[in-house]
Amino acid sequence: MNSEFTIRPVQPVDIPVINDWARREGFAPGSGDIGIYRQTDRQGIWTGCLGEDPVGCIAGIRYNHAYGFIGLYIVRPDQRGRGYGVRLWREALDHLHDVSCVGLEAAENRIDDYSNWGFQPASATTRWQLEIDSRINQIRSLERPEGLRLIHGDDIPEPKVQIYDADRELNPRPHFLSDWLHHPAGVVTALIDSQQDCHGFARIRPCLLKNEAGWRIGPLLADSPELAELLIMDLLSARQGLVIMDSPGSNALAAPLLEKLGFKAVGRTLRMYRGVMPSRQLDEVYGLACLELG
Repeated sequence: MNSEFTIRPVQPVDIPVINDWARREGFAPGSGDIGIYRQTDRQGIWTGCLGEDPVGCIAGIRYNHAYGFIGLYIVRPDQRGRGYGVRLWREALDHLHDVSCVGLEAAENRIDDYSNWGFQPASATTRWQLEIDSRINQIRSLERPEGLRLIHGDDIPEPKVQIYDADRELNPRPHFLSDWLHHPAGVVTALIDSQQDCHGFARIRPCLLKNEAGWRIGPLLADSPELAELLIMDLLSARQGLVIMDSPGSNALAAPLLEKLGFKAVGRTLRMYRGVMPSRQLDEVYGLACLELG
């Protein structure tokens, strides 16, 4: 039997295996997420194999020459400590070697490791959790600002959402965002004015928690906490179960809003960058699309 360790681009057959690894690690993968990562950069997500047996994975997604992101970094527990993780890590770094800024989310026990590779701390990212209950019906009493409409699905003017996102995120991500908005597993809502301009948008999708199915909100961008609240309540109004969301520490208004809505902080990672540190603050980003792609 061939037991040589090799690294190859992820294939569709790998996705259920990687989803299960990610679920066990507590990453809470959303339905369709890994397929979208693969579409964003077909050369930027890999499986490590012993012979034909998958034992690890990593994503090193290149958005463009200015920005990339590393995530989905997993080695199967029974194969750790054998150097496979380092080889996957080098594969991702090599793929992004000429990208000006590379980001990642670091678990607390990995911060020193990433620092040794030249990554610098930026801000904490908090994972929030809420058990959806009847309080969500409060959406009926929320006042919607005059001139704004809540629009869903295909009625949303995607070009306006793309502009809104590019003006607030660290880097434009048109291909990723288009796939993210249109994937059938998710539901998207947006606040649109009479000129068809966007004032906030959000997406919810099913996800795999460690012991159950749940929901994951992200991205969530809005002009204000009040509009972010409208979007959250709209997404949760017809759903039951556990919902999670990841908020960037650079938005000081996110935590008070989520606490007000009953979310509890259940985890924290550290956003780190290597290369040119981003100058833009994510101060109108209330929820990240995913920790694996920034």
